[in-house]
Amino acid sequence: MVQVSTPATKEFSIIEKAKNVALIISGIFSAALGLKGFLLSSHFIDGGVTGISMLLAQISGIPLFVLILFINLPFIILGYRQMGWRFSIKSAAAIAGLAICLAFVQFPDITPDKLLTAVFGGVFIGVGIGLAMRGGAVLDGTEIAALIVSKKYPLLKVSDFILLLNIFIFAAAAFLLSIESAMYSILTYFAASKMIDFLISGIEQYTGVTIVSEQSEEIRQSITENLGRGVTIYQGKRGFGKRGDRSLSIDIVFTVVTRFEIPDLRKEVKRIDPNAFLIQHSIDDTEGGMVKKKPLH
Repeated sequence: MVQVSTPATKEFSIIEKAKNVALIISGIFSAALGLKGFLLSSHFIDGGVTGISMLLAQISGIPLFVLILFINLPFIILGYRQMGWRFSIKSAAAIAGLAICLAFVQFPDITPDKLLTAVFGGVFIGVGIGLAMRGGAVLDGTEIAALIVSKKYPLLKVSDFILLLNIFIFAAAAFLLSIESAMYSILTYFAASKMIDFLISGIEQYTGVTIVSEQSEEIRQSITENLGRGVTIYQGKRGFGKRGDRSLSIDIVFTVVTRFEIPDLRKEVKRIDPNAFLIQHSIDDTEGGMVKKKPLH
């Protein structure tokens, strides 16, 4: 079957591309601010390929923007082989943009306080990397290397590889710079990691709730009318419990709410059916459907 591009589809594609470009550009400036506005003046480093570049820049005198370009280049090539040319072109452009920003854009030295420098330097770098990833690119080749290594060695997880790499980087920083710089750099890395997780996993933390109850229709109405949330109904079958239940078919209610709405949801369900069975699980992010709460009248 041949897909036909409609004007609406093309318009959506253009808007989506423009959004991705805006995210990547914002990420570049945020990461550059974290590096030049905070970390470089205090001789702190980050983790990953950026951290290796910063460490080499401090001990060799080679400009940071040059090292970021050349050290990331092999990972971009590997990314092309594993993830395709679009990802590689986006990432190459993002890393080149970061290098240009570091070379030519001036940022003020925000604060001399070492603790604030470590934490907020990491925050801005993490925001930058997270925004770039939201736009479909990377500013640091570590994630590419981790994915490739984990595919080749299934027992080694992506997170394990990144952790081992960063242990090596911070150990080298303690030996080549100072233990104090290495300790502050670890703070920077943790701050950056948390911001990346925050942006990639979604700003709103959602919870999926599955409700098994004989009063499923009444619960559905309560969720949609009283809480303003959408629901999905699917049919299931129960097993034979201790009470000897033989009515196997049952409608199961599934809904997605924010963590702040969970108490109200549980209250509504228990009001209708005190014996209802609820299952909760975290959802990193959502898209489409009626995720946003509709206005109640």
